[in-house]
Amino acid sequence: MKACGPIVVFDTNCVLCSGMVAFILAHEQAPVLRFAGAWSDEGMALAEAHGFKPSDLDDTFLVIRDGKALTRSDAGLEILRHLRTPWRWAAVAAAVPRSLRDAVYDFVARRRYRWFGERQDCTVVPAAERHRFIGVGGSSNDPSGQERLGQRRQSSP
Repeated sequence: MKACGPIVVFDTNCVLCSGMVAFILAHEQAPVLRFAGAWSDEGMALAEAHGFKPSDLDDTFLVIRDGKALTRSDAGLEILRHLRTPWRWAAVAAAVPRSLRDAVYDFVARRRYRWFGERQDCTVVPAAERHRFIGVGGSSNDPSGQERLGQRRQSSP
């Protein structure tokens, strides 16, 4: 895989987060974004390389662009820039002060499992998009040709 586009590190246990990835795949302007499950070895390594602990991934997803990690509403705005119209127009939210954008982000993030649910199984990676998911191999034992991203690990004290 070419290391060309931003990487989205997302919570594979979160129904909202996994749905966001499916939405991105369906509405992306060009297939440049790459993805990593937050709880996978690759996702944890990316987070750690940018100064984040596993517990930080409970509060935000990351978008790593040009070697810099974006979080919370900044990460969301970066994703919007990669979507087709009319979805990309929502990037006008950048005009709202970051403190207010992040407060709204935090409000939803704290309630995401309650409102949208938590996956007990792994996020399924569509076979045609497998090359865009870091840490997903080229072959699958699943008869559908799909692979699954890892689940949250028990945190260590």
